[in-house]
Amino acid sequence: MQPSFFDQENRLAELEKLGDPLPRLDRIVDWDAFKPLLKKIHQKPRKSNAGRKPWDPVRMFKMLVLQTLYNLSDDQTEFQVRDRLSFQRFLGLAPEDRVPDAKTLWLFREQLARQGLVEKLFDAFDEQLWLAGYLPRGGQIIDASLVNVPRNRNRRKENEQIKEGKVSEEWEEQPNKKRQKDLDARWTKKHGKSHYGYKNHVNVDKESKLIRRYAVTDASVHDSQVFDALLDEENSGRSIWSDSAYRSKEREAELKEKGYRSRIHHRGSRKIAIQAIFLCANRKRGFRFATFSIPCVIENGGTSLSRAGTSNFSRCPTKGTETGR
Repeated sequence: MQPSFFDQENRLAELEKLGDPLPRLDRIVDWDAFKPLLKKIHQKPRKSNAGRKPWDPVRMFKMLVLQTLYNLSDDQTEFQVRDRLSFQRFLGLAPEDRVPDAKTLWLFREQLARQGLVEKLFDAFDEQLWLAGYLPRGGQIIDASLVNVPRNRNRRKENEQIKEGKVSEEWEEQPNKKRQKDLDARWTKKHGKSHYGYKNHVNVDKESKLIRRYAVTDASVHDSQVFDALLDEENSGRSIWSDSAYRSKEREAELKEKGYRSRIHHRGSRKIAIQAIFLCANRKRGFRFATFSIPCVIENGGTSLSRAGTSNFSRCPTKGTETGR
């Protein structure tokens, strides 16, 4: 039996009852307000009306908003838009409509970056959230996730030149080949596996579950190096949750001096294992970490936001005061 239009509407209504935040976000944001900025993107003049029409830039920007809110790679974003009714509704797409692929999304973001529009657009987006009453007030969750991109097959000399900020003369002579090279992505290792690409660094407001600040770096940049840039001093909540990658004696002292309550995970070292009481506190903090993070990030798994809560329900090895509360 073929599903009817009303079956789809009923399913979307049920999703909203279960806590889908996207319809509310779609209602409070005036997306037309972004059109003046988006018009600055260089578009080649159409010679005729033949062929496919270019993608609506507002819809593409909304796709970037989805990617940022849910910490998705380009490929994951394309898959989720094709798979999820809630994402399709947010973008104004019907199930049978075409969906921008990962390459199209990447090219759109590159156009925005070349025009210096990414930060301006998201500042305007954040301003609308402020005006709608979504003030940062619940404390801050700071985290980073890897975004893998297609790996470049370069020679060793070419990689050395890229690290020095130079470009191979061969690529300069072959612009088509250069166009296929990602000169900003870098390698890193995590859990013994090599990754090539970038890192999304985010600051999530605990109360609204929305990302208030973000930064993008190459994958080789350590999470802790972006902490200060992500810190939101306008957030009225004074607690900060993060995983152990951000913890250091200097940072703990600095946060205390500024009046923050650090809920950053404790960690051991190569020679000294983490103490049981700190391990217990990490589990409890991890539960709050995952609970207050973006809903879809937890559903998707594979990110440190979701992994933070994987062992929350283990029994604490020792009794005592919970230091993560």
